[in-house]
Amino acid sequence: MKRLLPIDPDLEANYHLQALRGDISGVLQRWSQQSATLREHSDASLDCSYAIGDREKLDIFRCGAADAPLYVFIHGGYWQRLDKSVFSLIAEPFLNAKVDVAIIGYPLCPDVSMTQLVASIRSAIAWLYRNAAAYGINAQRINLSGHSAGGQLSALGLSTRWSDLGDDLPDDLLKSGIPFSGLYQLAPLPHTTIGDALHLTPLEIEEYSPINHLPTSDAPVLLVVGESETSAFITQTDQFAEQWKRPGLVIDKYFEPDADHFDLIDRLADSNSALFRRVVNWLR
Repeated sequence: MKRLLPIDPDLEANYHLQALRGDISGVLQRWSQQSATLREHSDASLDCSYAIGDREKLDIFRCGAADAPLYVFIHGGYWQRLDKSVFSLIAEPFLNAKVDVAIIGYPLCPDVSMTQLVASIRSAIAWLYRNAAAYGINAQRINLSGHSAGGQLSALGLSTRWSDLGDDLPDDLLKSGIPFSGLYQLAPLPHTTIGDALHLTPLEIEEYSPINHLPTSDAPVLLVVGESETSAFITQTDQFAEQWKRPGLVIDKYFEPDADHFDLIDRLADSNSALFRRVVNWLR
């Protein structure tokens, strides 16, 4: 498809994050190896189909504690790359802290539109609620999180009126939200090479920019961003926090010291990190 808008060099530099990490291939390989090991040694239900698509699957990791909170994680990759299997490593410290974990996979652009992708995520969350008892997890303690593109998707989950998707789904389905370094405004992306695979329409930019919506419950929200991230991600987080402020809603920001966009995953997977402790204490 022919590019409609020119590349903005400043936006490209702020959002093309892999260009800032020359070691990213090694990082992803390490995460994949750690994740494979974790899957082999966990009480897990892998590749649970929540819809009919090949990538519409999720993994559930159980800690063994009764009535444990459930930490639901949506991975990043700018909606066009990576897979849930790369991120199993984040489950280990949560399991040790007596928290169950679910990691959602989803179809990628350009094979699907942003509209279809968001619908898949919402279907996955509804599936977890409806099937919790069958998989030994707690439907009453679902906490939603995600990193980068997953941060945007988790924020959209917090602004979803779940009862519109089914009479059996309560609007307070989510007990807390923890988006990491989300893309809360999509408008800059068509001016970058990242937007090439997304084919975002003006309506999708409006509809799927979380800053344009409000939360549908009083679930407390923790916004995480790396202290060493690009100015665009820090600004997006600040502006989103300001937009979502309202009486009755607890919303907090946490800046992880000396961490860039990718460091956040390693910190989340480390039970000794300040980030992990902050997140696990946020769960309801």
